[in-house]
Amino acid sequence: MSNLVKLQYEALRLDGKNYDEWDVDTTLHLESTKLGEVIKEENTTSLQDKSKATIFLRHHIQEGLRAEYKDMKDPLQLWTNLKERFEHNKSVILQMVQYDWTHLRLQDYKSISEYNAALFGIVSKLRLCGEKIIEENMLEKAFSTFHPSNMLLQQQYKEHNFKKYSELISCLLVVEQNNELLLRNHQIAPLVFNRSPK
Repeated sequence: MSNLVKLQYEALRLDGKNYDEWDVDTTLHLESTKLGEVIKEENTTSLQDKSKATIFLRHHIQEGLRAEYKDMKDPLQLWTNLKERFEHNKSVILQMVQYDWTHLRLQDYKSISEYNAALFGIVSKLRLCGEKIIEENMLEKAFSTFHPSNMLLQQQYKEHNFKKYSELISCLLVVEQNNELLLRNHQIAPLVFNRSPK
């Protein structure tokens, strides 16, 4: 039977790989609907609010998990059990994301936008795992991974003393766009050197 109610966000998967995102989304949703207290110890919420929260939680976990926890009617108990079962994923995910961060290189991407998206995906996961990534880390990552043939450019960008990663990326995007326009113009009307007749 298909779900009749649309999910607010991705349901918690059976393998728990999306637990961190699910945890954040669920906490925010419960808080926004004034049901956030139901997942806190020693709460005094009404039976009606607990039932609403349990329905919501059960609706946002995959079918297999729902079957495993079908006897749990208290949202705090369900929340605690899911947390105990999947919170260890952070250490597994952290190792993988630290590997991705270590091997992230600007030179491996076709465009600045692709690199930027990859960097923010990794940073987001690192932050979910409790790692502190600051502007200087992101700037240094970009500078340290320029292609060796672009060392002069790297030094020039460093001399700008960017304080925010977004300032560097904005600058790189403008340069990339200008380069693309120059290449397009050249393809449309290549430069021809006039040779004087003898």
